[in-house]
Amino acid sequence: MNIKEEIKKYAQELIDLRRDFHQHPELGFQEFRTSEVIEKYLLDCGIEVMKIATTGVVGLLKGSQEGATVILRADMDALLVSEENDLSYKSLYEGKMHACGHDGHVAMLLVAAKILAKHKEKIKGNIKFVFQPNEEEAGARIMIDEGVMENPKVDAALGIHLWTPLETGKIGISEGPIMGAHKNFKLRIIGKGGHTSAPQYSIDPILTAASIIQNVQMIQTREINALNPTVIMFGKINGGTAANIIPEAIDLEGTIRHLYEGNDTSEEKPYARFERIVKSICEAHQAHYELQFIPSNSVLINHPQLTSMVRQEAEKVVNDPQKDIVPYVCMAGEDFSEFSLEVPSTFIFVGTGNDKKGSNYPHHHARFNIDEDSLAIGVELHIRSVLAYLNKM
Repeated sequence: MNIKEEIKKYAQELIDLRRDFHQHPELGFQEFRTSEVIEKYLLDCGIEVMKIATTGVVGLLKGSQEGATVILRADMDALLVSEENDLSYKSLYEGKMHACGHDGHVAMLLVAAKILAKHKEKIKGNIKFVFQPNEEEAGARIMIDEGVMENPKVDAALGIHLWTPLETGKIGISEGPIMGAHKNFKLRIIGKGGHTSAPQYSIDPILTAASIIQNVQMIQTREINALNPTVIMFGKINGGTAANIIPEAIDLEGTIRHLYEGNDTSEEKPYARFERIVKSICEAHQAHYELQFIPSNSVLINHPQLTSMVRQEAEKVVNDPQKDIVPYVCMAGEDFSEFSLEVPSTFIFVGTGNDKKGSNYPHHHARFNIDEDSLAIGVELHIRSVLAYLNKM
């Protein structure tokens, strides 16, 4: 099979699929139209289909010979973002947008599935095409709990993310920890409300919150080894009703991310340190607090041997392996990490950044877009990687 020529046959179909999904973004566990399109496409390719995790779809392609089973995964969910792009295929739903590339992920995996199904006589083993709902809030674990790793039992998992921080044509691959563990936090500071003309009779939760925001930053710069990256960020602050009223309470939300295994079981203990500072500052201000940590995903760790194999296949995809294959690690969270906790896994980044095409905005931005030339690269990587793995097992 000439993989590049096979992909060229479906070049327009690949783009059309991506644009259709982009026009019809659906939030996590609400991907009903998306899953219907996926199910029909897979069935038309002669691939067995199973529904799972509310809107998730799993296609099973059995090869001509017995062998291992490997997952190829694509996430489906969109975001609560109002699109600001002026495109013919702009989101049709106000306040919802594919601002993370998941529309491209689904399109790439569908076309890869069609090509692989055409050549299943060359496949030794089984491929599970996993279309996952709700990646933004850890839908992978629900799929695992509902049995996606069984019948047949999965031996390895492979995933791809389109990535605007990398230029189109480049592929980011690294072994070991590559994406951060991530928990959200919700913090309520409870003081004593009053009038701003007489602050001595109140306990100001805003002043308390300001002190907390500043002081927790010393955790990542003074308490944790700089070789163990940790990032604490506040993304939301809400409190108060009027300029002359000291509020009773103020609510803060944010994230704690780190690029090492373990949460407070690790030596770094970022969450315990965070609460220690919150508690001590609240005591100093005579305030109270309520703190909740909301798990999102674990650190994503690429299996060394599997990643080495994928890198060898990536060299066949790019123009210049010495320049176009680069090491890449970031602090963003990705719930593909749940698969990596179960079986040897590898997750790679396909560059889709192109200043001239306007695909240089960060993920989750209202003007996020991808360079559609990168879609064929993703399809080729899916096909080469899965065939290489199954043929070596």
